[in-house]
Amino acid sequence: MTTQHKSEADVVLIGAGIMSATLGLLLKELQPNLKIEIFERLDIAAAESSDAWNNAGTGHAAFCELNYTPEKSDGSIDTSKAVKIVEAFEVSRQFWSYLVEKGLLNNPENFIKSIPHMSFVWGEKNTKYLKKRFDALQEFHLFKDMEYTEDAEKIKEWAPLIMEGRKGAKKLAATSMRFGTDVNFGELTRSIFRYLETLEGVQLHFNHDVRKLRRYDDGTWRVKVKELESGAKKRVKAKFVFIGAGGGSLLLLEKANIPEGEGFGGFPVSGQWLKCTNEELIAKHQAKVYGKAAVGAPPMSVPHIDTRMIDGKKALLFGPYAGFSTKFLKNGSYFDLAKSIKRKNIKPMLGAGISNIPLTKYLIEQVMQSSEDRMKALREYLPDAKKEDWVLENAGQRVQVIKKDKNGKGVLEFGTEVVNAADGSLAVLLGASPGASTAVSIMLDLIGRCFKDELASPEWQAKLKEMIPSYGQKLNENPQFADEIRHKTGTILKLKDLAKSSV
Repeated sequence: MTTQHKSEADVVLIGAGIMSATLGLLLKELQPNLKIEIFERLDIAAAESSDAWNNAGTGHAAFCELNYTPEKSDGSIDTSKAVKIVEAFEVSRQFWSYLVEKGLLNNPENFIKSIPHMSFVWGEKNTKYLKKRFDALQEFHLFKDMEYTEDAEKIKEWAPLIMEGRKGAKKLAATSMRFGTDVNFGELTRSIFRYLETLEGVQLHFNHDVRKLRRYDDGTWRVKVKELESGAKKRVKAKFVFIGAGGGSLLLLEKANIPEGEGFGGFPVSGQWLKCTNEELIAKHQAKVYGKAAVGAPPMSVPHIDTRMIDGKKALLFGPYAGFSTKFLKNGSYFDLAKSIKRKNIKPMLGAGISNIPLTKYLIEQVMQSSEDRMKALREYLPDAKKEDWVLENAGQRVQVIKKDKNGKGVLEFGTEVVNAADGSLAVLLGASPGASTAVSIMLDLIGRCFKDELASPEWQAKLKEMIPSYGQKLNENPQFADEIRHKTGTILKLKDLAKSSV
């Protein structure tokens, strides 16, 4: 009989991605004596959604992502999500700056770089939309530096590759924001875990698979874990459990069996990139250029031609092309979707499927695409693109959230969703974009739900203000303070365009 190793922890974090890294470090800064155990099924941190090749690498601030500013039925632009995201990204940047300034992270240029964020559209209808979007966002200070143009020469100045070989009199429009960033979330995550491992009371376990979760009567949790190499079993008693396992979170939420998790389901969406192999083309492009998603496409499938910095080398990617797989993780099982279907969520899942026929049709079309189809999509952005300059690469796997609406019907949600037990002893993060970019705000919200008493203490409040100077404020409502914050974080993170911002 295999003996079980037993231990106790204040906090158990499941999954070694950007969310667990962020939460672990926030909690350890707020309360240094916490004992934290982290379990990761793979042999390295940030190997799934946080890895540089598995996400867009965009510092999502709503500067260029058109899906964050939908057009309402009356023709006006809904800016609410964009404003929320830009505020949240400023919070992330403040936290990262604190970590660099205190010497907890070194060499910020390894995980964040300045890169203009552009939106680019063509045709009368889309041009009108982009102008309305630009005008609507100008009401908010954090978007004040955005530029708009319909001048082909100006667009060529911003992004020459997208104009090369472009023929015809089709109307064009673009916006550009020099305050954009490219973020290597894999490098950032691994850097945070390297620091966390140096701290007393923190243990990081790779090749460990969480098999069972059970809540005791006193509100603590028993977490059963299997070490994959040796087969040894561990049992950890924890006061608080966070499940941040990307696509794997839904299956673990079901194992936790909390009432708040009833009815949740997941719809997996995979992705692929075209990666440029022509160094001359890579050198010519210096922007993240986002377009409009096809009708029925999920948000993660908004097409964009991206300058990236990965492992210290400049790259150029186009995509993502969406696909369907029954896996919930890139390194998951084809049985994940089937295993997630339970009596309590089958009705919402079926309802969401019926109401999202356009998405299903879109994904089928994407799966059936040939290499010529993919090149045709690329040539809408780079008219002179040659097949021999591009290779297909697999991107990450995402699980979009399915949940009950107020009428009990199943709806497909795009974005992130935090589900927590009523007593605050367990929390789960579900969903996808713009998660990584807004991780700090998401985890602060989680702390507010699960550590209410501690958060209200003068000590935690003071520490949060030290880490995030704008904590509790909205920068859009404090223009001078916003400029000061941007200048400071831009300087610390070595973001050349941010550092030049006026103060």
